[in-house]
Parts: sequence; structure tokens; C-alpha cells
Amino acid sequence: MNSEKMNNRIVEQHLRTGIKSLHELREDLRITAEQLAFSLAEAEEIELRAMMAETADAALAHHKAQQNLGAIQRHHQFLLSEIAEHEARQDLLLDKLDR
Repeated sequence: MNSEKMNNRIVEQHLRTGIKSLHELREDLRITAEQLAFSLAEAEEIELRAMMAETADAALAHHKAQQNLGAIQRHHQFLLSEIAEHEARQDLLLDKLDR
């Protein structure tokens, strides 16, 4: 087998692996987006309750909700970055096959 065919097989294997990873990342992103929407609504509700109650417990609940929302937002952004990186790698691999 010549080296070009061997290289193409390796590139194709990397593409298959990348496609699987992209699928998993996109599914994780879908779930995270749902969690983000829920957490945002929850954080807004808890904030409103905290403003009305003006108690230490309400303030603590608001703080925890904001922390949770921040963590989900960071994870969402991380997934977007990972997907963009995977897509860029897939493009490079596809370019290698075209040569």
C-alpha cells in the first residue's frame, strides 16, 4: 500500500473519531442550553424573592443561584469553544484528503 493511501486511511479514521466527538459535544451543548435557560429563570426568580424578603437566607439563596448560573454559563461557553476547535480540526483533515 502506498503512503498516500495509508495517510488517507489515517485521516479518515481521525475524521470518524472527530465526527463522533462533535456529535457528543453538540448533545452536551443541547442539554447545557436547556439547563442554562432553566437556571437563568430560576436565578431571576430567586433574585426577586431575595429583594422582597431582605433576609440573610434569601441573600444566600440568591448568591448560590448566581454561582450555579455562572458555572453553567462557563460550561456553555467552553462547549462552544470546543465545538469550534473540533470543526476547525475537521476542516484541516478534510483539506488533507483533498490534496
